[in-house]
Amino acid sequence: MPRTAHAFWLRAPGEGEIRPVTLPAPGPDEVLVRARFSGVSRGTETLVFTGGVPESQYAAMRAPYQEGDFPAPVKYGYLSVGDVEAGPDHLRGRTVFCLHPHQSAYVVPVDAVVVVPDGVPAARAVLAGTVETAVNALWDAAPLVGDRVSVVGGGMVGCAVAALLARFPGVRVELVDPDETRAGVAAALGVDFAAPAAATGGRDLVVHASATAAGLQRSLELLRPEGTVVELSWYGDRPVQLSLGGVFHSGRLTVRSSQVGAVAPARRGSRSYADRLALALDLLADPAFDVLLSGESRFAELPDVLARLSAGDLPALCHLIRYDGE
Repeated sequence: MPRTAHAFWLRAPGEGEIRPVTLPAPGPDEVLVRARFSGVSRGTETLVFTGGVPESQYAAMRAPYQEGDFPAPVKYGYLSVGDVEAGPDHLRGRTVFCLHPHQSAYVVPVDAVVVVPDGVPAARAVLAGTVETAVNALWDAAPLVGDRVSVVGGGMVGCAVAALLARFPGVRVELVDPDETRAGVAAALGVDFAAPAAATGGRDLVVHASATAAGLQRSLELLRPEGTVVELSWYGDRPVQLSLGGVFHSGRLTVRSSQVGAVAPARRGSRSYADRLALALDLLADPAFDVLLSGESRFAELPDVLARLSAGDLPALCHLIRYDGE
């Protein structure tokens, strides 16, 4: 018999709502997943919530299992963890991660879910998509043993990158952010912290994830000659002004983009999307990542949560959405 679920929809820019959904019975190669948690990716999802996706990027920004189109109405999101209630024997009862919008239950193909390792709590597993972005960024950046690296922007993605960089032998990592409360997050991740004005220069590599022009400019200023900035920020339809005078040319500095939509060229011949996501889930066995789960709300509160996140009234890294009792 069909089951009823509920999904979050952006009705119009700045206006969200919960809608009922009728689920089909799963086919032989499908699973029915009952959601336990989803995560709000603050940067991307607040851009979607406010209608800030440029028309030229509508196709590129589509999420798996998205319904509707930008700017609205649209069902969006991509960090979901739940339990398989129906499907093949080897998956039934397992906790899985899926790149699915915020929805209390859903039916998807078997190959759309990845089993969460036993050592990774379900709540922490919502970070898999973010850690996957960090993995891809470091495949692009290719840091070397002993490098001096800064991560500018202490949001969800920047902190995930810093957490992984902290594992590289001899690499000294500094997280740079104007929010002094990020110092505690940096300490929990095992990296140094500095406000932008006090950040250490002469860096071999800077990963930029602040989504601000000022952050990108400061990233360039922190480089040693012939150093590289790897740009992870998504600006939506906002213009970015950057000064490329000074030492940009004489220092032979590089700005390189990185984006999770494609496997980094350095690993494209040997790693699939599924391999990259499975690696991210394995890395989440480290409890240090719990510091990125900075708040929690019930699913019914999600329209208000996204409005508050977009307005800056609710500070968060990854805001966790809980589905028990909806």
